[in-house]
Amino acid sequence: MQIREIEEKDNQPVEQLIRTCLKEFGADKPGTAWSDPDLGRFYSLYQQPGSKYWVVEQEGTIVAGCGIGPVEGHPEVCELQKMYAAENMRGTGVAHELLLTALAFAKQHYSRCYLETLSNMAAANRFYIKQGFHLLDKPLSETEHYACDVWYIKDL
Repeated sequence: MQIREIEEKDNQPVEQLIRTCLKEFGADKPGTAWSDPDLGRFYSLYQQPGSKYWVVEQEGTIVAGCGIGPVEGHPEVCELQKMYAAENMRGTGVAHELLLTALAFAKQHYSRCYLETLSNMAAANRFYIKQGFHLLDKPLSETEHYACDVWYIKDL
């Protein structure tokens, strides 16, 4: 298993992973990553300064991924974006290693990290709190992910 930066060939497998996870949690609807127009073009999207996306590859299959990107109007804050893991990879420590990789990059460019998620993703919410993220009572800014109902921030 290896964590590496996304390559152009990973666009479709990453999109499929995310859509599978969203279906699992009933989040295959507008206002979530499901309707994100950039879902199938992560490689080009994450080539911008202050942005990067990583995948976890196991035996040629993408089993997890997450990205860091800027938050519009908040130059000191990045967003942990599109962090998903295949069901069989949850609880294995892969997400922890992926998050450490992402936050190491984030610390080079930002002072805080923000994320949005759904309350029914209970294990993910516990994971973020365990990793030092603090619950916010409202989103940091308006995004196309208006269905998200939980928001976190972490000092880097």
